[in-house]
Amino acid sequence: MTPAESRDRTLPEGAERDTFAALVIRTDFADDASWKTVIEELQRPWGPSGEFPAHVHVIDAPAWSGATAEQILAVAGDDDHLSVVFLADRHTMESPVRALLALTTFWEDEEDLDPVYYQELAASPGPREFRTVPTAVHEIHANLTLGNMDFAEFAEAASATPDQVLRPV
Repeated sequence: MTPAESRDRTLPEGAERDTFAALVIRTDFADDASWKTVIEELQRPWGPSGEFPAHVHVIDAPAWSGATAEQILAVAGDDDHLSVVFLADRHTMESPVRALLALTTFWEDEEDLDPVYYQELAASPGPREFRTVPTAVHEIHANLTLGNMDFAEFAEAASATPDQVLRPV
């Protein structure tokens, strides 16, 4: 990655992004038809009866092409209002269900943990990622933002499915 590409990989400031809008970053630009399908699914109303409008902030910039989860988390980790970010990567574009990668931005650095107080956490840190269909993004983001559920609960639900992909309830 060149220094110019690194500078272009910025996230919109909190004031530029609605807190309740899920953040989706496109990192694979090989299949525009698949990307269009992802966008269409992200724009569908959600909720038990589809009563909630879809709020999503999409970053569709070539500067993010090929960005890894670690690179995105390095940028997203500085945003105190962001608990999860969704990636539309190569797997997403090739998946029949267009499964996005959900990444938690909250992660404890084991070096900073008090070994006595955080012994259990340091021994088994929670999951950092899981796959989800685009239509579940809003439910995940809203519940994490409101603190109704935590990331590990969604990751556990995804891991319980045969294809390891979370779908709306």
